Amino acid sequence: MSAQAKPVPARLTSAACIRRHPGNPVLSAKDVPYAANLVFNAGLVKHRGRYVTVFRNDFGSTAQDFEDFNQGRRTAYPQLRTNLGFATSPDGITWTVEGKPLPDSDPATFARLAGLDPKEVCRVYDPRITVIDGKPYLCLALDTHHGVRGVIAETDDELRNWKVLHITVPDNRNMVLFPHKVGGNFVRLERPFPVYSRGRDRFDIWLGRSPDLRYWGDHALVLGVEDVPFADDKLGPAAPPVLTDRGWLVVFHAVDRDDSRGKNGWEKAWKKRYTAGIMLLDRDDPSKVIGMSKQPLIAPEAPYEVAGGFRDHVIFPCGLIVEPSGEAKIWYGAGDAVIGLATCHVDQLIALCTSPR
Repeated sequence: MSAQAKPVPARLTSAACIRRHPGNPVLSAKDVPYAANLVFNAGLVKHRGRYVTVFRNDFGSTAQDFEDFNQGRRTAYPQLRTNLGFATSPDGITWTVEGKPLPDSDPATFARLAGLDPKEVCRVYDPRITVIDGKPYLCLALDTHHGVRGVIAETDDELRNWKVLHITVPDNRNMVLFPHKVGGNFVRLERPFPVYSRGRDRFDIWLGRSPDLRYWGDHALVLGVEDVPFADDKLGPAAPPVLTDRGWLVVFHAVDRDDSRGKNGWEKAWKKRYTAGIMLLDRDDPSKVIGMSKQPLIAPEAPYEVAGGFRDHVIFPCGLIVEPSGEAKIWYGAGDAVIGLATCHVDQLIALCTSPR
């Protein structure tokens, strides 16, 4: 496999079957009854007759704060803090946000739950939710003073009372659990950060297996950056996989880099563009890719995806639910600022996965 960067098309177009919800964004800071600036990268699941989300909430600085810094009108770099919010919905479109953040997402509280030094924990963020045998589990990213770590926690129907089962060594994140065991084992997708061996951002999608959600091994490479025509920087898991009669349907995020990009969002410079991809994994051996679209499933096109966000030109899929009707609902972070919803029939998504890796 070559580690050389490859050219990426200048314009990446969403698949024709994708329909963005006309009310997008469906969840944003204006819906949150406490301090909120950026609401994005959520975990979503349909559980016990309702839609449930745990979303990332960044707060404490505004676009104007960053603009003032970029223009030299303030000397201190604006700081964003992070907590996790909880919301429910009857339809996945209209959300009721609880009146305060989830208490276990507080860094000091999480450190106590995980048996970590409170001085070591910086923030907990980017949640994903998977229901296994009727019980919800969270995958989380954990920033520490010694690197980024992935977390698996058992929780209850209200996404409270976290019980931390596993924390990876640095650096790993974007973990998602499969909703069923495969071959008697729990399975997850993940994205390690092999900067030294790969030379720069060349992050790929890997798979791990566990007998008990605590101890993980039998790791295998699933998809490399070089296998995706619309990526030249990194890949990562997005929403938890969905089992279909053709295999495991998986949405993933893919990143291309253009060093000529200048100011793009709140930051002074942002050189990356995030898109969503779609692939099928073998039902019995999900380390094997049996089909993948060679074009993005969703690329930044709508106004709230390409401009005005913390980082522009960002699509980060984070929830996939297939309804009994066959309608597939895909929630995604847009511009690292809001949450959007797109739909497509599951058969159309599967049909896109015609090309082998």
